[in-house]
Amino acid sequence: MKVVIPGGSGQVGTILARHFHRQGHSVTVLSRSPQPAPWQVVQWDGATEGPWIAALEQSDLCINLTGRSVNCRYHAENRRQMYDSRIVSTRLLNDVIASLKCPPWLWLNASTATIYRHALDRPMDETTGELGGNEPGAPDTWNFSIKIAKDWEAAFFARQTPGTRKIAMRSSITLSADRGGVFDVLSKLVRGGLGGPQGSGAQYVSWIHEADFVRAIEWLITHETLTGPVNICSPNPLRNREFLRALRAAWRQPVGFPAPAWMIEIGSFLLRTESELVLKSRWVIPSKLMDAGFTFTFPDWPTAAVELVNRHR
Repeated sequence: MKVVIPGGSGQVGTILARHFHRQGHSVTVLSRSPQPAPWQVVQWDGATEGPWIAALEQSDLCINLTGRSVNCRYHAENRRQMYDSRIVSTRLLNDVIASLKCPPWLWLNASTATIYRHALDRPMDETTGELGGNEPGAPDTWNFSIKIAKDWEAAFFARQTPGTRKIAMRSSITLSADRGGVFDVLSKLVRGGLGGPQGSGAQYVSWIHEADFVRAIEWLITHETLTGPVNICSPNPLRNREFLRALRAAWRQPVGFPAPAWMIEIGSFLLRTESELVLKSRWVIPSKLMDAGFTFTFPDWPTAAVELVNRHR
């Protein structure tokens, strides 16, 4: 199989490129800043056509992960980059894939579980979930993230691509044992005694173990009836306080000082990031995957946390 991963140089892209490369598939990553890798890496800017188009011709699978990191302050320039890097690149790929003689038969485009509203009352799935945006009292940064997600999916589905099945991956945080990833950051907090509840601790955390993320992608490839938005997350999200309690137990760290919302706001400012990434409740359920028969190797966080800690050591 010939796999092309635009924007595949980050954590999730590396997980997927590594998996498909180990399986013996041909992997090409499109990157703004190409670095040496065991697979082919081709230069692209995510905005204009170029020689990279040849990688998509006669390919089987396109997994577009392009997008400026959301781990930043949401000032005007960063907002522009976050928005344009996602919407412009998706529109470009729509034009290119529609023009190919032999386009990929499946296009998986990144989206996000953040598209759903802040949910403390009930879970959100692909059918009954309520998209967020302009809820009373919601911070401007939350609404901005939801606008990106909505416009991203709108750009993805705006154009017909005959012969290419499309899936928008509404993914939660993907947790791996790789250094520098989300799990690594959370583990450093926990091991430093700062792994107590964040904010109220009542907000839900939707997550997925890297092994199940890869298995879900494989499932989407082989199950041709699945189209449109698909939630990619564990079936068992849990409250922030419970999530961190399980991570402390996995690290055998008995101490976890809480961080109230005001402290999260100050810390986010000092670390040049946004509190939304911690304080917004994401209570998301992968109904499409489960209804199609997908089963999780790591459905529960305490078991997943122990496995990740053991490999991280």
